[in-house]
Amino acid sequence: MAETRNQLSPAAGLWTMRRLPDMDEAQFSQWQALLEHRTGITLSKERRSFLETNLGIRMREVGCNSYQAYYERVVSGPEAIVEWSTLVDRLTVQETRFFRDPDAFRLVSDYILTRPREVLKRRPLEVWSVGCSTGEEPYTLAMLLNEAMTQLALPPLFGVTGSDISKPAIEKASRGQFSARKLTGMDDVMQSRYFRPVERNSVEILPGIRERVCFTRLNVLDLKQAPMHGMNIIFCQNLLIYFRRWRRREIVKHLAERLAPGGLLVLGQGELTDWQPPGLQRVPSEHVLAWIRRQPDEE
Repeated sequence: MAETRNQLSPAAGLWTMRRLPDMDEAQFSQWQALLEHRTGITLSKERRSFLETNLGIRMREVGCNSYQAYYERVVSGPEAIVEWSTLVDRLTVQETRFFRDPDAFRLVSDYILTRPREVLKRRPLEVWSVGCSTGEEPYTLAMLLNEAMTQLALPPLFGVTGSDISKPAIEKASRGQFSARKLTGMDDVMQSRYFRPVERNSVEILPGIRERVCFTRLNVLDLKQAPMHGMNIIFCQNLLIYFRRWRRREIVKHLAERLAPGGLLVLGQGELTDWQPPGLQRVPSEHVLAWIRRQPDEE
């Protein structure tokens, strides 16, 4: 059953309670196809209520009372590009937090600490967070890199790029401000070292870290055109689960091509099974799914 949702009646200019019709099979298939074609993300039948809820909220906001009318608005209306961008943000932004996967971040730290010092002195480390949402992951990576460089008594020669399909998420990430609740569970020393309080129970990333992180909007279906190359670390967790198996392999193949020799690729556990990406060597770990790009003489 579809939920009962508030809708704005354009004629009366008043909020009214109006029940949206149930989304039928043809309509759901139409929206499924559009989302997969434009983003690669697949929605199972079990997620129909998720789609109905999020479409309904946006349809209420713009005063649209049928799924077909809203579909046409998104596909071919005069503000189709802007409307699609807004909708994608509603359908793709996921919950995230700092230091979300301790095992994976520990692996990243170990990887940096075991690099030859001369290499770290000679060339800045380039790190890419794919599907970075509102920025917690790339900022975590920047903190880890800074900690490792300090431990090695080296200057902080590194940069982190966060990419995501959602423009609002990228804009929020760029501001570097978060609710203080986001720091719950984080080590007190790390909190005091990298954050400072701002107004309204919020915190912000200190400039020394924030200036080493940049953000860009990127659809993972467009990885062939991505300007990132020669990356030392690519971190891509909790993104591939939304794609079909063949597309996951395609995405990972393109990511692997953007690794520098010896570079590290980190995925989420269970996101890629029964397949060995070409040119990569699996990192032996029970808790982290990761690969190292082989050196040219190893291939």
